[in-house]
Amino acid sequence: MMHKSTSFFGWILKLATDAMAGVAVTGVLIVVLIQVSSRVLGMPVSWTEEATRYLFVWMIFLGLAAGFRTVETARVTVLLAVMPGIIRRLSVPIYVVSCLLFFALMGWTGYNLVRQQLVMNETAATLGVPMWVIGTVMPASALLAVLAILESLRYRRDLIALADPAQGMPELILAEEAKPAAEKEP
Repeated sequence: MMHKSTSFFGWILKLATDAMAGVAVTGVLIVVLIQVSSRVLGMPVSWTEEATRYLFVWMIFLGLAAGFRTVETARVTVLLAVMPGIIRRLSVPIYVVSCLLFFALMGWTGYNLVRQQLVMNETAATLGVPMWVIGTVMPASALLAVLAILESLRYRRDLIALADPAQGMPELILAEEAKPAAEKEP
């Protein structure tokens, strides 16, 4: 079901990030079960360790893009809460520009990596899969993350922004309110 504050584009983006990351997680689970079972039976399968590693890489990069779509990324809200008002007002543009620059660099680096893998005709040691297939996740997830940032900027801007200086430290405020009146400083 599509969230009421998400566009059709956001639904497609969710499918691209979450579903593909879910496939990678399922793949990791299945391959690890094969690996453990084959070792217990005394007939270890050689390709499982490499497959697990590459599926894990895909899972991490796709999860990164999914995290930016839902604004579940690490932010230094405590630091922002103590900054002057102008810095707090600029927090969204700073967040967006720095993220876009990071993912542009990641996409460029990933593109060059994939290009190199294609030119060198590199393949995975035990899987026999072309390495560019595995490396494609880097520029693809960078593109998905940029699209996710733009989507979250449009539909979840309130989660990105830090409107109230106290918003960045809710647990500290709640702890202060819970103190007995005698312990509170004047």
